[in-house]
Amino acid sequence: MNRTLILAAVVLLAGCGKRDQLRPPQGAALPPKPALASTTPTPEQLLTPVTEARPERQDELLRKSQQRQDDPFDLPPPG
Repeated sequence: MNRTLILAAVVLLAGCGKRDQLRPPQGAALPPKPALASTTPTPEQLLTPVTEARPERQDELLRKSQQRQDDPFDLPPPG
C-alpha cells in the first residue's frame, strides 16, 4: 500500500514538467552581454554547458599490469 502511494506520487510529479521555450519573465530582459562577447547569448546558448563544466569521460582501460614508478612524494607520516 505504502509503495503504491509513493509510486503514484512519483509518476504524477514526473508528468508535471513544463516543455515550453525558456524566456525571461514578463517585463524582464536577458542577462547583459558579457564584456568580451560580440553578441548577447541566446537562452539556448546560456543553458549549454562549456567543455570545462562537463569534461568528456576517458574510458582508457588498463591493458596489462604495470609496475608503478617510485613516487618521491609518497612519504610516511611524521612522528
